[in-house]
Amino acid sequence: MVYIFLVLIVLASVGLGFVVLVQNPKGGGLSGSVGGFSNNTMGVKQTTDVLEKGTWLFAGIIAILALSSTLFLKGGTTSVDNSLIQKVNTNAPIKK
Repeated sequence: MVYIFLVLIVLASVGLGFVVLVQNPKGGGLSGSVGGFSNNTMGVKQTTDVLEKGTWLFAGIIAILALSSTLFLKGGTTSVDNSLIQKVNTNAPIKK
């Protein structure tokens, strides 16, 4: 189940990275010609709005997946035998 969350988070992160890299706050650059959004069809302002909403959408998806994946993670072992700290000998004499 954890692997499903991992794959979904990676896909959402790639989508978020794409949307962020396509944006240009001044309305120029790649934002007018990527994904079928052209300045002639939607205009620069609407393209920027769509990309901004996409940014918030992908960020929200990543946050929800990250928080909900903690419900499916297994807790650490509390066994004394497996703990590295328990194996350290703290009663050893100090050699000078």
